[in-house]
Amino acid sequence: MGKIFNVSLAVFAATGSFLFGYDAGVMTDVIGSVNFLTYFNTNTNSPIIGAINATFNGGAVFGSLMGGLTMDRFGRKMTIQIGALICLLGAILQASAKNLGMILVGRIFAGWAIGLMSMSVPVYQSECAHPSIRGLIVGLTQQMIGVGFIISTWVGYGSSYAGDQSQFQWRFPLAFQAVPALILAVGMVFFPESPRHLMETDREEEAMKVLQHLHYNGSNNDWIQREFHEIRVTLAAEKAITVPGWRVMFTVAEWRTRLMHGLAVQIFTQMSGINVIGYYQVLMYEALGFTGGKSILVAGIYNCVGPITNFIFIVFILDRVGRRKPLLFGTIGITLALICEGIINSQNPGGTRHGLSIGGVTFLFVVTIIYSLSFGPISWVYMAEIMPMQIRARGNAFATGVGNWLVATVLAQVSPIALGAIGWKYYFVFVAFNIVITFPVIFFFFKETTQVSLEDIDLLFGERALGTLPHDLHKEVELHPTVVEAENEA
Repeated sequence: MGKIFNVSLAVFAATGSFLFGYDAGVMTDVIGSVNFLTYFNTNTNSPIIGAINATFNGGAVFGSLMGGLTMDRFGRKMTIQIGALICLLGAILQASAKNLGMILVGRIFAGWAIGLMSMSVPVYQSECAHPSIRGLIVGLTQQMIGVGFIISTWVGYGSSYAGDQSQFQWRFPLAFQAVPALILAVGMVFFPESPRHLMETDREEEAMKVLQHLHYNGSNNDWIQREFHEIRVTLAAEKAITVPGWRVMFTVAEWRTRLMHGLAVQIFTQMSGINVIGYYQVLMYEALGFTGGKSILVAGIYNCVGPITNFIFIVFILDRVGRRKPLLFGTIGITLALICEGIINSQNPGGTRHGLSIGGVTFLFVVTIIYSLSFGPISWVYMAEIMPMQIRARGNAFATGVGNWLVATVLAQVSPIALGAIGWKYYFVFVAFNIVITFPVIFFFFKETTQVSLEDIDLLFGERALGTLPHDLHKEVELHPTVVEAENEA
């Protein structure tokens, strides 16, 4: 039961990541709706359209940072539920909007919800995962983000056939997200809290039962006991030497280093250029000579390639090859693809050379394939597992809020201007960042965390629990009564 239940829990919790992808993608089709623009008496070049995107990202920054407080106070599970309920409210406001003010407020709520879930879902998954499959479990975050993008694309495409006189064209895509939001909010009631949060809040008996439910395979009681012991003594030691709060993340040297790792992997993910391509790929295809329906079709195919590649990677590869090697491969591969993309665009002004245009589209697809084999899933996995328990909630909140959402907000505002002003040269901004910063930092500083328990990751950065515990915690381990009972029953 253990592994099946573990994967089921991770898949269901990743509904929050599905909402992330859906909400991030749905406005592309909504803003392109003729009825939407007519109803609100606006156009695609209006500043209000930029504000719709900016308010979503701004809300996500706030939601991510808020999650650092709610996860410690109310737990991982309830934080996901809070995010789902806020998302439901945002969907209702947007779908029933009578004016642009309602759309903007709805987007703020949507961003707030997605910010909460974008940092809480990976933490919940990582704390429930067995070390041997943690890459698969947390990699489902990126998988469901991609699925959300795909569904938003085709829901928007299908709704467009309602006709330009019908409000269904944009109200239905905005309303659709309410369904998975409601399912997530209600369904999480039937899943357990993270065993590590239960231990942190002195609910040891419940934590042991959850560990057994998640991991018991009929013959691994000793492993479950060791895991329980590791969590208990590490938490007790960390509590004894630190105080809760945001400041400790920056004042304790080892924890500051680990926080910077989580922040860095999120920034490097954004600076791969993947979200700029995702948001503005239609402009890029038009620059290559693919206009009208062709650019939309190519974008739809592009949005499917990433999730398919990601699925293959997290199921068959990630937990075998580790974290560092794919990140280094991804940095090199994406950099080379962007160099080729820039060169092709420089030799193909106006997209008049069809052969080069095909090559340009191909290299954009190569970027998303390599991203899905590296930064896509690993950015969430590495960030969630690298933080010690005492700062895991706030650390992930800070890394997601600043490294992902704040950087994404800046790029979303700057990129259309840069693409218009310097065109193909903009690709080389990301090339330079990858060569000068991303590759050296990953190569010299990032740690390999594959198959290592969350508590043993302490040893990769120095001492266990800041030096207050021995390296080997298992020399004298008393069997927990629940384990003894399970062994007797077996």
